[in-house]
Amino acid sequence: MFLLLVFSSAYRARVTLCLCFSLIYLVTVRGNLFIMTLIWLDVHLHSPMYFFLGHLSFLDICYSSITLPKILRDSFSLQRTMSFVGCITQIYFFLCFGGSECMLLGAMAYDQYLAICHPLHYLSVMSKKMCHCLAAVSWLSSSLSSLIQAFLTAHLPFCRCSMIDHLFCEMPFLLKASCSPNAPLNKAALYALAGTIAMGSFLLTLVSYIHIIGAVLQKGAGTQRSFATCTSHLTVVSLFFGAGAIAYLVPHSSSSKQMDEALALLYAIVTPMLNPVIYSLRNSEVKGAIRKALHRGVL
Repeated sequence: MFLLLVFSSAYRARVTLCLCFSLIYLVTVRGNLFIMTLIWLDVHLHSPMYFFLGHLSFLDICYSSITLPKILRDSFSLQRTMSFVGCITQIYFFLCFGGSECMLLGAMAYDQYLAICHPLHYLSVMSKKMCHCLAAVSWLSSSLSSLIQAFLTAHLPFCRCSMIDHLFCEMPFLLKASCSPNAPLNKAALYALAGTIAMGSFLLTLVSYIHIIGAVLQKGAGTQRSFATCTSHLTVVSLFFGAGAIAYLVPHSSSSKQMDEALALLYAIVTPMLNPVIYSLRNSEVKGAIRKALHRGVL
């Protein structure tokens, strides 16, 4: 009887966890599809900022789809295994979509900088061709970097029964499972590639907002109203870069397993879910487009 109660309790916990992750995934997919549809339908959102936001929403769907379905499957599996090829594939796409998101957030910050600090030159600089070039660079550079990182990781020697004590295949935890004495060298090379994209995007975002804040303080009320449109982007940037920096830069230990998993859930699962909510609630143009779409019965 005692064993039956324990089993039932464990089963209920797994069902609850599975329902929670299923709800998160459903909200993520539907929320980001909603933003993409809204941008496509409303001509007032056919601007560079919302062009990048549409790409960001698509990335958020892909980003969460790399990890959440596997976590959902593992919720009811006693043997949580993944093939080596599957693990490397997950790492490649996870890094690719994550790197693309970093660069897109940087491109969005640059777009805000031009709109606020150089409004007279904005349309000539941030043309449709420029927007497509920035999006293409984001996708191609992160794809190439991720391919190199996945290739280097795949050629590391691993123990016969390697175990990754994490929710999904992620670079720091996979490197810890390697039996190679050259793992620190590979780790340095891998972090250099990932850091180039992440730090480059972060510095572009930081410099852009330093200039934006300077312009707001110098030009006064008119620019302050324009700065209000940046709050959604700043919130998303803070969540994404903040959680990612803590997860990748803070040393890992066995005692911080729960913290590692919580951070991984934050930037890999929760942030893609919150992005459409943040842009819907804190952006007046998106809220206006939602009201018009609901009034017309389009959505």
